[in-house]
Amino acid sequence: MREVDLATFAIRHRDGAVVIDVREPFEYVTGHVPGAEPMPLAQLAARSGELPRDVPVYVICASGNRSLMAADLLHRAGIDAWSVAGGTAAWQRGGHPIVRGRRAAA
Repeated sequence: MREVDLATFAIRHRDGAVVIDVREPFEYVTGHVPGAEPMPLAQLAARSGELPRDVPVYVICASGNRSLMAADLLHRAGIDAWSVAGGTAAWQRGGHPIVRGRRAAA
């Protein structure tokens, strides 16, 4: 299982980590991690070529279930992918900022 705890992710995020959000668009717009790029799970295999292979990629969803599947899929494709434990819900409960809307604001 390729999973990173929230505290470690918060440090990586602060340092400019690559973050993708694998939730559906209607979920993403209701609140996402700043800078997270939307890449719905159903599109992940087709869009994995857009992701870097030379740095870790942090994958987030609502609670950590879809992101675990996505990180595993990406890892098998040669991407250093890590699921964020607890997902966006844990991020928000931890007092971290959330961005609402369609854009992946930094």
